[in-house]
Amino acid sequence: MTTPPKVRRENDARPNPVVLDEISKQIIEQLQGDGRKPYAAIGKAVGLSEAAVRQRVQRLLDAGVIQIVAVTDPLVLGFPRQAMIGIKCEGDLEMVADELSAIKEIDYVVLTAGSLDIMVEVVCESDQHLLEILGKIRAIPTVHATETFVYLKLHKQTYSWGTR
Repeated sequence: MTTPPKVRRENDARPNPVVLDEISKQIIEQLQGDGRKPYAAIGKAVGLSEAAVRQRVQRLLDAGVIQIVAVTDPLVLGFPRQAMIGIKCEGDLEMVADELSAIKEIDYVVLTAGSLDIMVEVVCESDQHLLEILGKIRAIPTVHATETFVYLKLHKQTYSWGTR
């Protein structure tokens, strides 16, 4: 098993966003449709040689513009309970976010503005498992409230915003 790609944090952000030409956007769109699509087939679709596509994809990977990963379906893998948990806390939010990130069942951590300070996403084996995770979150000393939003049905999930 490999380590998942690192998600950029604010202090890792680039001062200037990468500007993509239309060909690079088309290549990304092809990969978003099928991350295993052969470079030769992508080349035909975008009007480049296989070698040119390979070079462009490598540059996009090296620049951190794209990651090519497998996306699993939690339900198929035996994780029927997913939830977003809103957290109210005090003190250093980065420290709390680091503690939350260390909990293996939490796969998404964001600092937010508004009535909640942090939002996390969890994928669980059962409602009991969700309760155990909530116990771990509530055990963090500066956490003073949580609000759990249980997913009833995934209606839409896309990753295509990167080429708008």
